Amino acid sequence: MSSETDNSKFAALYKGNLIPLHAVLVGLTWIVHDYFVTLEDEIRYIWPQKRNIGKIMFLWVRYYSIALLLFDTVQIHVFSIPGITSDNLCVAMDSIIRVVGAISLWSVEIIMQLRVYALFKCSKKVAVINGLLFAGSIAGFLWILVHNAVRRRAVIADAIHLPLPGCPVVHSGIEWAQWVPATAFEGVLFGFALFKTLESTAGRIQKKRSVSLYSLLLRDNILYFWAISCILVFNNLMVVGVTKIPWFSYSPFHAAVGVLTTRMLLNLQKAASLEIIISSSERSHSSIPGRSSRRSDLTWRAASVPAVSFGSTPGGSYSTEHPSLNTFPMRGTINFERQGQQFDL
Repeated sequence: MSSETDNSKFAALYKGNLIPLHAVLVGLTWIVHDYFVTLEDEIRYIWPQKRNIGKIMFLWVRYYSIALLLFDTVQIHVFSIPGITSDNLCVAMDSIIRVVGAISLWSVEIIMQLRVYALFKCSKKVAVINGLLFAGSIAGFLWILVHNAVRRRAVIADAIHLPLPGCPVVHSGIEWAQWVPATAFEGVLFGFALFKTLESTAGRIQKKRSVSLYSLLLRDNILYFWAISCILVFNNLMVVGVTKIPWFSYSPFHAAVGVLTTRMLLNLQKAASLEIIISSSERSHSSIPGRSSRRSDLTWRAASVPAVSFGSTPGGSYSTEHPSLNTFPMRGTINFERQGQQFDL
C-alpha cells in the first residue's frame, strides 16, 4: 500500500515537472513573436528619440523581458538533465527565479506610477503615497521570500532524491503569498486610474467631447491593471495548492508583463505621434492665405496642447517633441470629416 502511494506521488511530481518544460517554450515563442511583430513600430517611434527616461524604461522592459524568458528556458531545460540539480542549487534557484521576475514587475510598476503621476497633473501627494506603498510592497515581497527560502530545503527534502526532470515542484507554507503585496499595490494603482477614468468619462459625456489621448491613456491603464492583476491572481492560485491548476512556471507571467507593457507604450506613442503630425499639418495649411485645410473628401483634424513628460515637475518644462516616448498627452481630440459628416475617434 505504501509502495502504491509512493508511486502515485512520484507520478504526480514527475508530471508536474514536465508541464514547465512545455509552458516555458510557449512563453518564449509568444514574446519573440510579438517582438518581431512590433519591431517596425519600435524602429519608427522609439529609436529616433533622444536618450530620456521614457526611452530607457521602454528598452529596458522590452529586452529584459526577452532575456528573462531566455533565462527561464535555459534554466528549466538544463535542470531537467539528470544529475544537475541538488539541494543547494534548487534552494538558491527558487529565490533567484522570483527575484528576477520581481525586477520585471517592479520596472513596470515604476512606469505605471509615472503614468498615474501624470494623470493627476504631477501631484506630489499622489507620488508620495504610491512611492511609500511601492516600497512597502517590495519589503513585503522580500520578507516572504526570505521566510520561504529558509524553509525551502525542508520542503523539498523528501523529493529531491527522486529522478525528476528538474527541481521538485512542491509548494507549501506561505509561498502562496509571494505576490500578494504586488497584487495589492496593483489594486491601488488600478483605483487611481479607475477614478480618473470615471471622472473623464462623465465629463466627456456631459460636454459631448470626442475621445482624447488623455482618455486613451486612461483606457490603456485600466486594461493593463486588469490584465496584470488577473495574472498575479492566477499565479497565487497555482501556488496555493487547493486548486487543480498545475504549476506552469513563471514564464507565461514574464512574457505577459513584457508584451502588455511594450504594447501599451507603443499604442500611446503612436496615437500621440499621429496627433502631433496631423496638428502640424493643419497649422501649415491654415497659414497659407486662401488655401483650405480640406485637401480632399477625407480630412483629418486634431488639436493638442503640451504634454507632461516622464521627468517633469509641477511648474516645470513641458515636452512637445514628436518622437518622445516620455510624453503623456493630457488633451487632444482626433476626428475626421467626410462629405460634411464628422466622426470622432
